[in-house]
Amino acid sequence: MNDMPILAGFDAGQTHCRCKLSQWSRGEWHLLGEGQGSGVSHLQATGGESRFIKAIHSSLRAANVNNLEIDAAAVGASGVEQGTPHQTLARDLLATSLNLPKQRCIATGDERTALRAAFPNDAGVVLISGTGMIVVGRNDKGLEQRCGGWGWQLDGAGAAFDIGHQGLQLSLRMADGRLPDGPLRKQLWHVLGCSTAAEIKAVVVQPDFQPAKLAQLAPLVSAAADGGDLLASAIIDRSGDALAEAAQAVASSLGLLKPVFCARGGALLNLAPLQKAVHTALSRRRVEARWDNRNGDACDGALLLALELLIKTR
Repeated sequence: MNDMPILAGFDAGQTHCRCKLSQWSRGEWHLLGEGQGSGVSHLQATGGESRFIKAIHSSLRAANVNNLEIDAAAVGASGVEQGTPHQTLARDLLATSLNLPKQRCIATGDERTALRAAFPNDAGVVLISGTGMIVVGRNDKGLEQRCGGWGWQLDGAGAAFDIGHQGLQLSLRMADGRLPDGPLRKQLWHVLGCSTAAEIKAVVVQPDFQPAKLAQLAPLVSAAADGGDLLASAIIDRSGDALAEAAQAVASSLGLLKPVFCARGGALLNLAPLQKAVHTALSRRRVEARWDNRNGDACDGALLLALELLIKTR
């Protein structure tokens, strides 16, 4: 192994993919570059493999401006389930994209890299709400457990796409006269470039319609809730309770009586009403937890996995 290996860590979400290039030298990380590219979708979805490769290429191109030679890489990607053929496929696609041997690449779910970064060696639970949602934790024995995140067609309460989806449903009820019309409807429709309910329907039935397009509506629903809109507030409250439910389930299954929680994902970190709703729901569920900001993000977790892999293959 190179005494000062250059490693690439990727955090591939549905909205965008981030890449960090770092060098490991004398027990310390030295950041060499960061960049952001396009997002991914499930590998089995139409165009899933090509979207994955594009995300890796575009984010690496943005990070690796000096064309450095990479020794090993790891990616935490949305929709890559632990221990499934998709994990192997993602690893192979990563290796091909970077022109690296397969044994120098590793792929896993983005929740696993987020957990590794937040809790490298200790017990804790990470609540992730970005475009999608998932909660994952580890106990002192190293046992890991996840909850939620089973795809936007099946499960995603607490995610930005679900908040946006509920907001869009609300807007159609307003347009139909089932509810009084309000400014939120116009704001949501403006983002999607629509002026009628029929146009909204035409947009969402397109084969290439992605949940990220719904996720971009979540801040509008959150702002409406913050401004006193009771219907928008109800959406945020349901989302907060869904995240609290998943966090309680993970902590309970791992035997964590007073778990340490860490928040990740753009929705949970940036939408104050959602943060408040999660805290309120946890209190109502009588979950005794301590919140910790924890350093490190999913890219940092991927870098740790890449380093460990490189050490093993020396």
